[in-house]
Amino acid sequence: MKSLKLALLSALVLSAISCKKDDSKITNSTSNETENPVSNQRIVSLSGGVTEIVAAQGHEKEIVGTDVTSTYPETLKATAQDLGNVRSMTIEPIMKLNPTLILASDKDINPDLLEKIKTSGIQTELFKQEFSIAGTKVLINQVAKALGNTNQQSILDKIDADVRQIQPIAKKPKVLFIYARGNMLMVAGKNTPMASIIEIAGGDNAVNDFEDFKSLTPEAVVQANPDVLLFFTSGLQGNGGVEGALKMPGVSQTNAGKNKRVIAMDGGLLSSFGPRVGAAALSLNKLLLESNQ
Repeated sequence: MKSLKLALLSALVLSAISCKKDDSKITNSTSNETENPVSNQRIVSLSGGVTEIVAAQGHEKEIVGTDVTSTYPETLKATAQDLGNVRSMTIEPIMKLNPTLILASDKDINPDLLEKIKTSGIQTELFKQEFSIAGTKVLINQVAKALGNTNQQSILDKIDADVRQIQPIAKKPKVLFIYARGNMLMVAGKNTPMASIIEIAGGDNAVNDFEDFKSLTPEAVVQANPDVLLFFTSGLQGNGGVEGALKMPGVSQTNAGKNKRVIAMDGGLLSSFGPRVGAAALSLNKLLLESNQ
């Protein structure tokens, strides 16, 4: 199964539309320079991290549409239309919002949608998202440029302040992230947002012999032998809480199962790699320290 990285997580803004191909403006954002501010945008944001950045820079009221991973700020639920998952999203609901600016990550957006956005005539910024502290800072600067903002320094400073509070863990715990949704159980391998946030928080990702996400198997769990199991809060609650997690295949044979070390955090906070990435890493660090005691 293909990566679920951004299927767990993922936003947009809008106004008058031209559908002529030669009017289309789509750029891959790589520069950190800022431009003069723009106003009265109608924004469609198709990435949870990007949506958070837009809101943090004072443009929440301009967001008219988002993707399914854009769960923060929660006030967006009442003001912006949820357009679904970028893997299955179509152009028509976007166009109905009359966006003037579309912001998206290059992760997991379906090719047909991307092609139609390119030919829509709507100004579009497609960002390459790297799941790291440095990569998040680059993304924040790029979104600021797209919005015409120069006020992002306070956001960057807050990330640095949170990261500085992360305490080293003498014996790094092996952490296994389990994505649980209904009967679907997936574990995070290397080069995933979850592996990155675990490492930033002072742990080691328990599974490094494959990339992305794979189905949980008893053999894989036993072989990984994690010290701690990590869930999204919603996933843990939907699978019977801590007791339910301890009954999952193979868990009872691991250090995490034997010591009942199961922790959970809000999924949007943990995986979006937006303005709250420092806070997410710090919160996870505290949970790992507590579970180590």
